[in-house]
Amino acid sequence: MIRAAKPEDAAQVVPLLLQAMGDLAYKLTHSQNEAAVKHIFEQLFKQPANQYSYENTLVFEEADKILGSLTAYDGEKLIELRIPFLAIINEANPAGNAPDAETQGGEFYLDSISVNPAAQGKGIGKQLVKAGITWGQQLGHQHIGLLVEQHNERALKLYQHLGFIIQNEKEFMGGLYQYMVFKVK
Repeated sequence: MIRAAKPEDAAQVVPLLLQAMGDLAYKLTHSQNEAAVKHIFEQLFKQPANQYSYENTLVFEEADKILGSLTAYDGEKLIELRIPFLAIINEANPAGNAPDAETQGGEFYLDSISVNPAAQGKGIGKQLVKAGITWGQQLGHQHIGLLVEQHNERALKLYQHLGFIIQNEKEFMGGLYQYMVFKVK
């Protein structure tokens, strides 16, 4: 079942979020300390009004276990939603630079989609993406955007199957991504 996340889901959702982000989590936080990075994202997840908040997250839950998560938000609000993130990062590492913008106004941005490795291949990711599209539509968005690593063929095929179209190549935090958009009909 897909439901809105709650602050108390942090222990199960943050590992999924970090799995989706991979090396980006370390680049964004300017830290190579796994425990510190996890702590930062747990703090953010439990707080309202930030890009990694429970408020911006849907979870797929089965038998009281969270098997997948999707974090998404209005691209127009990225700067506002990023303020708490930057405050925590600057506190931990004052010399760090602000990350690039991965989204823009005019789209609902699917930031992070992740499924527990033991539950992959069961359609959970597909259900979460569809729920993200519906969520964006309900908020009045005509465009749903996401970035996918260039060499993640499995994800590219899934998104294309769901109706996402590659718009262009985008560099973000030193990596190359395909910027994909789903246009609401």
